[in-house]
Amino acid sequence: MGNQEIKVTHTTSKKTKPNPDTLEFGKIFTDHMFIMDYSQENGWHSPRIIPYQPITLDPAAIVFHYGQTVFEGLKAYKTKEGHARLFRPNKNMERLNRSNRRLCIPEIDEEFALQAIEKLVSLEKEWIPTAPGTSLYIRPFIISTEPYLGVAPSKKYQFIIILSPVGAYYKEGINPVRIAVEQTFVRAVNGGTGEAKTAGNYASSLKAQEVVSEKGYAQVLWLDGLEKKYIEEVGSMNMFFKVDGEVITPSLNGSILEGVTRNSVIALLKHWGIPVTEKKISMDEIYEAHQNGVLEEAFGTGTAAVISPVGELAWNGEPLTINDGEIGNIAKKLYDTLTGIQYGTEKDVFNWVIEVS
Repeated sequence: MGNQEIKVTHTTSKKTKPNPDTLEFGKIFTDHMFIMDYSQENGWHSPRIIPYQPITLDPAAIVFHYGQTVFEGLKAYKTKEGHARLFRPNKNMERLNRSNRRLCIPEIDEEFALQAIEKLVSLEKEWIPTAPGTSLYIRPFIISTEPYLGVAPSKKYQFIIILSPVGAYYKEGINPVRIAVEQTFVRAVNGGTGEAKTAGNYASSLKAQEVVSEKGYAQVLWLDGLEKKYIEEVGSMNMFFKVDGEVITPSLNGSILEGVTRNSVIALLKHWGIPVTEKKISMDEIYEAHQNGVLEEAFGTGTAAVISPVGELAWNGEPLTINDGEIGNIAKKLYDTLTGIQYGTEKDVFNWVIEVS
């Protein structure tokens, strides 16, 4: 697979680029897409970049009935000098293969997948918006395409990459969000698919999200599926808390997605000499820290928002205000540093960035 040539078919009618000031998340797509097929006889084959277009599948395709699909999310950024760059895309490809293994999907050649992303981003470079906080969102995904209603892994797949120019996650700057701790529904359990990036995890989270949205909360903080006691993650983010000078985050337990931004935050905190611990954290501990006045900050980490400070947690019907509803010093420093590395205004001491030619 690694030596295959990616065939490129250019579009004959280029789309009009959107206004960077009115960009939303995931609504506009670029001129081209990458696609590659898998069959048991040929393995992964026929890699190609084609004009962005609908895909045609048999109504019996396994993806529609049994949800055998995985995806990733990463971004391309443009520096003020006009260079396109990717932030740790190799980590996303590693995670895609971890998800593949869990969902019985044949693994991809990570190096080749990275080449495909770079080639597609290079072709669509003019689609990367340059306004502050904007970027080109990259969505690689794999779907099972064999027409078969038996419950078994598919024998055919497609690996597709699409691109979408996206605006700054926060229109008014990086404002703390209000989050509700979920005590009725569960997202995942150890041994399930929680640590894979698969569609069903997101479908099962919609109901809880709908309920809290009606009460004015931005997102749901999930607790463990067995005891509903230990903190896991927010729908699109891993969680961090600063308690009495120490930053703590739930340890990866088999039901938490291993975030690339999470990994980067831990590395930065260690680099700065700030105590950071991965451990099992109960909501009771966080409540107690809040009551004792030592819950200093809470923030989420993820590709979309980078760092999302939490100004309020709703728990047992009680709103817990954190840091007077303001962004904390650590969250601010992490946000500034990570976005600085991504856009090329901060030194990349970890060599996280890949320049796209």
